[in-house]
Amino acid sequence: MSKRKVIYDGKAKTIYEGPEPGTLIQYFKDDATAFNAEKHALISGKGVLNNRISAHLMTQLEAIGIPTHFMKSLNMREQLVREVDIIPIEVVIRNIAAGSLCKRLGLKEGTVLPQPIVEFYYKKDELGDPMVNENHIVTFGWSDPYELEEIVGMSFRVNDYLNGLFAGIGLRLVDFKLEFGRIWGEYGELYLMLADEVSPDNCRLWDAKTNEKMDKDRFRQDLGGLAEAYQQVAQRLGLLPHGGIIDGGGINEQLAAGLEEIENELAKERRLRELKRPKSKPRKV
Repeated sequence: MSKRKVIYDGKAKTIYEGPEPGTLIQYFKDDATAFNAEKHALISGKGVLNNRISAHLMTQLEAIGIPTHFMKSLNMREQLVREVDIIPIEVVIRNIAAGSLCKRLGLKEGTVLPQPIVEFYYKKDELGDPMVNENHIVTFGWSDPYELEEIVGMSFRVNDYLNGLFAGIGLRLVDFKLEFGRIWGEYGELYLMLADEVSPDNCRLWDAKTNEKMDKDRFRQDLGGLAEAYQQVAQRLGLLPHGGIIDGGGINEQLAAGLEEIENELAKERRLRELKRPKSKPRKV
């Protein structure tokens, strides 16, 4: 088999050139990182679980009108996705005080916020992904005011939907991080798309009854059982067979390889062309 071209090798995923122009293959690693990769470990099965959870959530979000880059799952660790021009901003929506919000403002962890808070972070690992505001984003050309307004609106819609979805399976959505990208249609019109992933790696999820942490904080805070927690999220979503695929700290490769593929039927109807970055950004019509 010919060696695939690596487009980007990140902390938790590797992006390969796709089989067709305008497509990429997103590979989910078992690597767990925290504190800007200062803490690192390999956790068997983590990539498989994140791949499956994110594929499912992306298709659900597409069904409520949130365009996503996800096209279909290829195997237990890989997805076929649209190539998008990533906007270098991470959007964080917070519903409950946790993590850096508590450290910055002295809030007690678990404080329910009167309304969701939106925060922006500049995607720059060497700078530690600093927090920025709307003026930074517009001034430095990362996005324009109209696009930013649409990004915030989509993020709050994602929040509304995921809150209800997770509440229905006994989980509290504490906060989460989203990334967006641009892509152009066959007539040059601009689309914004949800990109990256939506999984316990970038969502804080607590059990609704016990407040047990079911996300990457288990790794950050040395609580252990990260793969088991991710597996429980996947099971509550109905994505795994009874008994799961993680057993005794390892993954059952045979069961994982036999998981049903997830396909984004709605995305197939969208007529898009190979990603071409114009000198000036076209406006969405």
